[in-house]
Amino acid sequence: MKKIIGILGGMGPEATSKLFQEIISITPASKDQEHLPIIIYNNPSIPDRTEAILYDGESPVPELVATAKILEKAGADFILMPCNAAHYFIDDIQKEISIPIINMLEETAKFINKNYSNAQSIGLLATSGTVESGIYNDVFDKFGLSIIVPDKNTQEGFVMRAVYGEKGIKAGYKSFPRNLLKKAANELIGKGADIIVAGCTEIAIVITQKLFDFVVVDPSKILAEIAYKKAMG
Repeated sequence: MKKIIGILGGMGPEATSKLFQEIISITPASKDQEHLPIIIYNNPSIPDRTEAILYDGESPVPELVATAKILEKAGADFILMPCNAAHYFIDDIQKEISIPIINMLEETAKFINKNYSNAQSIGLLATSGTVESGIYNDVFDKFGLSIIVPDKNTQEGFVMRAVYGEKGIKAGYKSFPRNLLKKAANELIGKGADIIVAGCTEIAIVITQKLFDFVVVDPSKILAEIAYKKAMG
């Protein structure tokens, strides 16, 4: 019997939709009934994670926990969070529910170790909340992987502008933020990164492998693969 996937979404809605689409795409179904059961709660009321982590903004934990509980009550067997920065709060959420949350960062580190065993330095493109919280460093260090991040000017002027800017991804733009992120990615390769990780699901919407001649890893795709296998038992 197929297990029911719960997606804790709304951070942002397009990132949530992307994960759902990734799962659909990898499912070898020839008719509706062969797809996986998935419950999505797209909760746009979850406060901004970067604001909470860096600037003492409103904590997203109450809304994250409430959303997870709704998914659990609705029948989900396990939960996915397409937001990288939300993993900073994963332990706070997990202790309040009885079903597991799959850690996207851990699965990404395992994927790199398995598929790119020679890679040691990982370039991270992510929001400042994710970067400065050190959550990728903490997880990847356990797998012998070091993290390289953009310098402060590139982080604010290119990465954060690409995500949050007036013509950024959250505002529905693609071409302008893509150009900013390409520059940031190339800078990380120049600093010695072996691989680039798109450590924000919205970044992965505009940064794809076909744009580069080096490896770009999309954690949401990895999460979709893990979810499919787990749901199939």
